[in-house]
Amino acid sequence: MTSKRIVVGMSGGVDSSVAALLLKQQGHEVVGLFMKNWEDDDTDAYCSSRSDLIDAVAVADALGIEIEVVNFSAQYKERVFSEFLAEYRAGRTPNPDVLCNAEIKFRCFLDHAIGMGAEHIATGHYASTRRDGALVHLLRALDETKDQSYFLYRLRQDQLVRALFPLGGLRKSAVRAIARAHGLGVHAKRDSTGICFIGERPFRSFLNRYLPPEPGDIRTPDGRLVGRHAGLMYYTIGQRQGLGIGGRKASPALPWYVARKDMAHNRLIVVQGHDHPLLLARRLHATRLNWIAGSPPDPALRYSAKTRYRQTDAACRIAALDANLCVIDFDTPQWAVTPGQSVVLYQGETCLGGGIIETAQAAAASLTAFACAE
Repeated sequence: MTSKRIVVGMSGGVDSSVAALLLKQQGHEVVGLFMKNWEDDDTDAYCSSRSDLIDAVAVADALGIEIEVVNFSAQYKERVFSEFLAEYRAGRTPNPDVLCNAEIKFRCFLDHAIGMGAEHIATGHYASTRRDGALVHLLRALDETKDQSYFLYRLRQDQLVRALFPLGGLRKSAVRAIARAHGLGVHAKRDSTGICFIGERPFRSFLNRYLPPEPGDIRTPDGRLVGRHAGLMYYTIGQRQGLGIGGRKASPALPWYVARKDMAHNRLIVVQGHDHPLLLARRLHATRLNWIAGSPPDPALRYSAKTRYRQTDAACRIAALDANLCVIDFDTPQWAVTPGQSVVLYQGETCLGGGIIETAQAAAASLTAFACAE
């Protein structure tokens, strides 16, 4: 194998550390790069970036490779965080990890690495690629419980052709075992969860700093008032906890769930029961599309799709498709399809791409709450 100069995004976690180790073992010239993407309120109380950097430097030292620190916080704020706030302001629930991969990790990071003379970049994502002539396919990882192709669906061919995912053929247990066998101190480090720039801080207090709360009514689909919400931005479709309306006399055995947000009237629409028809959707509309191959999939074929990470694939077909809109029909109703989240299409093990969910068509009749008398 020809030795290549590869810049590895090292986060201080076990996955990126083992990715760097494997590439070094293959004889490549490996350089680590630690990305700092957030500066506001960057304190040890809520943000782990300082300790993560210490871990990344320790791993680089153990592997005998150089590591560079680069600050992308300005780009992150402009390209990811501003979109995050705009989506919440519009009543949707965004997934900043998807945008971060497309705009920061495989754009800013990639451009910086090329400037360092890199032929490829590598990350600790659980995914794989396959070359088919000039075309690069994005594939699921071997470990289906860790597969992250869902978060990578917005990548383009020019990004994928430079990307390496050394962990695509490994299970998480094997990755930790490799780290332990080579004396890497991060072998037992807990995986990061949640939104990176929020960390462990309370979500509502964080959002309050940027978006003013607008309390309003919580109503049932027939318009009955059952409570007050703190601001529509704090809630997402399918949410059960934190509604403050449990234990009402109507049906105390059935929990309440968020079914819709009535932005026009600042109302939160709730229903009782996990399988309420208004929580189930057979059709969705997606916009802001990205197809990894550079061309859209064939509507005549059958596919599977995910409307959220860790969801089991759902059989579907493309009911309508143009440059700006994809309408997807599911064979069986999908639970809590959420505007702002991503729908990602697959053909077998291949991730085709997808888009941002704009609307979902419930299996039940239209909500009457939207037409309630003021």
